[in-house]
Parts: sequence; structure tokens; C-alpha cells
Amino acid sequence: MTYQEIHDILSNTSSWQQSYREIMLLGKKLPTLPDVLKTDEARVRGCESNVWLHIDLDEQQQHLVLVGDSDTRIVKGLLVIVLAIYNARTPMDAAKVDAYSEFEKLGLIKHLSPSRGNGIKAIVDTIQQQAAKWA
Repeated sequence: MTYQEIHDILSNTSSWQQSYREIMLLGKKLPTLPDVLKTDEARVRGCESNVWLHIDLDEQQQHLVLVGDSDTRIVKGLLVIVLAIYNARTPMDAAKVDAYSEFEKLGLIKHLSPSRGNGIKAIVDTIQQQAAKWA
């Protein structure tokens, strides 16, 4: 699912409860990360929930490849949004994108607890730092 498709779905919801439901449904679509990839090294610091993130560069295509998982359903859904924003971008393009800002534009940040908002920021910062190394 592309970010534009997710954006369209969330932009057409009429309430936070409906948006929350859609985010939870997105989380169900996130493939489970094998336990062998749920390492301490892959764990994103600054998240209330456990979040594991792997970022790689397809050197042939020069595009980012991101996979991740979380131990909570809502965070899985939020992670789907972040991954859709960054996956298949070049590192230089990714360095220019601020997914946290996109969450604010969608009106999601104001409905998340401060710790969830900080978690989104931690995920975005992790991606930004890795993309900057390849840019």
C-alpha cells in the first residue's frame, strides 16, 4: 500500500475513532518480523512499545528498503504509515521527508499520547540518520 493510498483513507475518515480503526487495520497488514530479526540492535530507542526496524539500501536501485514490527497493534499501524512514506525512496529523497510532519498534517499526532508521538519521532529520526549516511 502506498502512502498516498493511506493518506486518502485517513483523510476521508470522519472521526478519530474511525481513523484509529483504519490504523489498526493497517497494522494487521504488516508482516510479522521473524524473531531472529527482533534483535536489540534493531530495536528503536525512545519508543514506549517495542519497535524493531531494519533499514537497508538496494544498491542496484539506490532505494531504501525498510521492514519493521512492533509488539502493539496501534504501533504496527503507525509503523505501516512510516514505512510507506520512506520505502523505495533514494536516501537523498528520504533525508528531505519528515514523516512526523506528515503525521501532524493527517491530524494524528494530536490524538496520540505524548509517548506515542515521541516514539514516532524516534522511528523517523532513526530512518533519517541512516538515510543521511547513504545520501
